[in-house]
Amino acid sequence: MRASRGIVGIALGLAAGLAFGVGGVFVKPLLEAGWSPGAAVLARISIAAAILVVPALIALRFDLRPLWRARWTVLLYGVVAVAGVQFAFYASLERIPVSMTLLIEYLAPIALVLFAWVTTRRMPQLIVLGGSALALVGLWLVIGPGGGDLDPLGLAFAAIAMIGVCVYYAIGERATEHLPPVALIAAGFVVGAVALGIAGLVGLMPMEAALVDVDFLGGTAPWWVPLLTVGAVSTAFAYSAGIAAIRLLGSRVSSFLGLSEVIFAGIVGWILLGEALGPLQILGGALILGGIVLVKLERTPRDAATEAVPEPLPVSTSA
Repeated sequence: MRASRGIVGIALGLAAGLAFGVGGVFVKPLLEAGWSPGAAVLARISIAAAILVVPALIALRFDLRPLWRARWTVLLYGVVAVAGVQFAFYASLERIPVSMTLLIEYLAPIALVLFAWVTTRRMPQLIVLGGSALALVGLWLVIGPGGGDLDPLGLAFAAIAMIGVCVYYAIGERATEHLPPVALIAAGFVVGAVALGIAGLVGLMPMEAALVDVDFLGGTAPWWVPLLTVGAVSTAFAYSAGIAAIRLLGSRVSSFLGLSEVIFAGIVGWILLGEALGPLQILGGALILGGIVLVKLERTPRDAATEAVPEPLPVSTSA
């Protein structure tokens, strides 16, 4: 049973990574057509909220009291893990190179390992530390941080985005024990959309949309086609699969599986956009996968207890 849960969890985590990774391909035509990042993010989150609201109500049996009891968790999830990550990410891009922003944001798995080390005062197993180091080197090779001015405020925004990702994994592991995952996600999207809308109204995030035909997957499509695609696939499905993986695998393994988004984004860009991967990026992807495998091999206390229990001796039924 545990093995099957692990396999399903890994499959869901990789599916979430793929769905998140292809999001750039879906959003890029909108940005090239004149959409501001803030408008694109607000639209995709609003679409995802609309898609998940009915499944969320069904999961709650149309009883909103569990949401009210978990209101502070939902508020934290929506403001920090949804709206906060998006706002901080794009605010960082305005001040430092995109590669550095991505590198800092994707340090979330390492941050979770260090946070557990500090709070529990127990050093992680060597296999986890080794996997973390391997994944970090792989991440550096895949993203390849370039030059440019490292504005302190830009670095701070990137760090806030990274913290928001940590909150996403931490809440996903704990809150869904008392709240249906789809309800948490849908409510978080609603809160996040409202927060981003307020940010747009007060001028913190520019909101510009161009309702024109765009280049999409080798052809031309109305603006709403890539928008619906990114809202359904790279937002609603990606978050749902990610939360399901967190429930099955825990936040640590799921966060490292989340690094597969970098690999999938590179592969999809290579196939669909002709953005070829270099040898160092391919090596980096292999190192990230190796790091994920090492972290997954961490022995839990339950594993150790199971190995410590001796096999029962056969009982003879003969006289």
